[in-house]
Amino acid sequence: MQTVWQDLRYGVRVLIKTPAFSVVAVLALALGIGVNSAIFSVVNALLIRPLPYGESGRLVQINNFEGRSNSDSAVSPPGFVDYRDQSHSFESVSATYLGNTALNFSEDGEPERLTGGRVSANFFTTLAVQPLVGRVFVEEEDQPGKNRVVVLSHTLWNRRFGADRDLVGKDITLNGQSFTVIGVMPAGFQWKSDDLWRPLALAPESFAPDQRGSEYLSVIARLKREATIEQAQAEMDTIANDIRLNNPSFYGGDPGWGVRVTSMQDEVVGSIKPTLLILLGAVGLVLLIACANVANLLLARAAARQREIAIRTALGASRFQLIRQLLTESLLLSLVSGSLGLLLAVWGVDVLVAAGGNSIPRAQEIGIDARVLGFTFMVSLLTALLFGVIPAIHASKTDLQVALKEGGRGSTASRHRLRAGLVVADVALSLVLLIGAGLLIKSFARLQDVSPGFQAQGLLTMQVSLPAFKYRDTNQIKAFYEGTLDQIKALPGVQLAGAVSDLPLSGSVHSGSFNIEGRPAGPGEDELHADIRSATPEYFQTMQIPLLKGRFFTEQDTREARPVAIIDQTLAQHYFPDEDPLGKRVEFQQGKPIWREIVGVVGPVKHKALDVEFKDKLYSPHAQVTYSTMFLVIRTANDPMSLASAVRGAVRAVDKDQPVYKVRTMEQLLGDSLAQRRLSVVLLGAFAAIALLLAAVGLYGVISFSVTQRTNEIGIRMALGAEQRDIFKMVVGQGLVLTLAGVGLGLAGAFAITRVMSSLLFGVTATDPLTFAVIPVVLAGVALAACFVPAHRATKVDPMLALRYE
Repeated sequence: MQTVWQDLRYGVRVLIKTPAFSVVAVLALALGIGVNSAIFSVVNALLIRPLPYGESGRLVQINNFEGRSNSDSAVSPPGFVDYRDQSHSFESVSATYLGNTALNFSEDGEPERLTGGRVSANFFTTLAVQPLVGRVFVEEEDQPGKNRVVVLSHTLWNRRFGADRDLVGKDITLNGQSFTVIGVMPAGFQWKSDDLWRPLALAPESFAPDQRGSEYLSVIARLKREATIEQAQAEMDTIANDIRLNNPSFYGGDPGWGVRVTSMQDEVVGSIKPTLLILLGAVGLVLLIACANVANLLLARAAARQREIAIRTALGASRFQLIRQLLTESLLLSLVSGSLGLLLAVWGVDVLVAAGGNSIPRAQEIGIDARVLGFTFMVSLLTALLFGVIPAIHASKTDLQVALKEGGRGSTASRHRLRAGLVVADVALSLVLLIGAGLLIKSFARLQDVSPGFQAQGLLTMQVSLPAFKYRDTNQIKAFYEGTLDQIKALPGVQLAGAVSDLPLSGSVHSGSFNIEGRPAGPGEDELHADIRSATPEYFQTMQIPLLKGRFFTEQDTREARPVAIIDQTLAQHYFPDEDPLGKRVEFQQGKPIWREIVGVVGPVKHKALDVEFKDKLYSPHAQVTYSTMFLVIRTANDPMSLASAVRGAVRAVDKDQPVYKVRTMEQLLGDSLAQRRLSVVLLGAFAAIALLLAAVGLYGVISFSVTQRTNEIGIRMALGAEQRDIFKMVVGQGLVLTLAGVGLGLAGAFAITRVMSSLLFGVTATDPLTFAVIPVVLAGVALAACFVPAHRATKVDPMLALRYE
């Protein structure tokens, strides 16, 4: 222990005596360790830490799988019953309504819109979460007419009711109806963004066989302790096959239809998992580059310490003792760097969460915990080995006669080769990161060039949900929206206003089957399917969705008038490729069919995201197909958000108790849809820039040190007649050789590694020729610039001074 303490004290003194070296090394390593810890904290929260539910590893999501579109979909009530009653791998199977129900709460103050989830009675039991106060639902309450009970979230209970425990058993008014509060969930519990929960209470007719096409349930199940996901999937495959054979009218046209069982962890973070793993690999490369740079610094310093090491050897120090001392110095550097890196990580996590916005699931759980601290400590120890072992071994190989000779300044050829190899590795790793960042940047630029099908600038949007107790029939709903839009249009600065049932990029979607008159789908044929929307007359003009054929909806398209519909270009090309769709008739409402004449064709609109293909869309007039929940869209002459308060006032002028929510500009929605891709572009671009800087610094250090070591040689060359340009070419040529070697290795690595990024790219291949051609040229240019200063210094060597020094 005394020996270790002596090594530590001596190491501290050595580092203090060389402040320039210590500061550069600590900053390089702290940067590498800091970005690794920051990204790992996100990976830890999303991929490693279990979900905040009891034994969350046993929770799974059950989705229907559509073979036609190769995508998951929701589950119908009859399907939910089949999965619950026929499966044996699950301890419990529960369901939630896929959407959220807007609830107006207006007691003792300004009306507030709350988000209410609807869940089956065993939902909280399936998640294995106990209430903080009161109880959760029982089976008897999961029935129509008996479901006037609610469970509150901890946030709502604390914010609106002052954490009053006596609230349990009392009534609150939601949408004008009384509901009894029976429980409050604990502070750590969160499900979507729900403020409270009510029993699902599906009507008996929802479970009829003809309701299999009504898919609006999210099904969550808990595996039995002895069951695995693979066993559950095999069982569900058998159940799905029986359902498909017994219901050919629903699934006969899709032989790939089935059921998919996914772990809840993957379901929550699945979309961001590839991005996180790629970023984790990227910061790993940054750390390797930082280690290579510090190893180069240590090798350079070892040359300057040859006499010191030789003297210690002559005084009896063994090679093991020398290596131990040098590794102790490396360990000190790593621990100091790790501490500084941890501070950078704390700041970096805050930046990541703020920049990620809604694109990062479970963002509130991201932070520095014991696992992140342990990771940072282990990375610090690993970096000490990565950059310290080889320089220590090389430094301990000392020729006493050469090292003790006065003026001896030589450096072994193996050390030169090692330093050159580290620079080549720097350049290669940097090129891999730069090409990855270049592909993402180009992909993001292509995505931003994609037209969403409407003009987002100048649009204000918000959502309104009318309570059923107050707006009991379609005439009342229609009158509210007509009056509200009239009030909004009268506001100064408003150019146009409209409303639609599902706004593009809002996350709200309603799709279903439809029929074309005279084209019944026969057995084994695909059913006709489209996104279905209800819109007011000026919706298309407000959004600036182009009219391609026919006409828009007008005020004359009332409930008493001829039923009409508008389709988009995608649906027209799909079902009317060689004919004029105008005048054809379609129907999409359940029950008694209402045939609607197609009176217009509009441009396609990106609804889910810019990188998702256009889907068929079918629009009906809101006066004919009336929805109580609608999105208002307002085109303004000035900043849209400046009119938000005035628009709220216009809504209140029609109904003083009616709140609005999700007040955003269309540009914000467009930006939010790109947030996850933007985050990956910014982060990988920043890491690549850091890598480029470190590579340039490393190359500069090697060439600069080489010039110092070759001062005598340069003096001799100049004494024998070499001109300054010859010396300049020689030094730059040395850097160019190292750069080209690194570029060659980096290109080979990039061709292999960038293929894992394919899922993050849009409109760009993983081996895009232009990116692979331009990025190496940029890197070579930066590398040559790094060689310029030492090359210029070499041309200023005085031959007489150089020879006299030697």
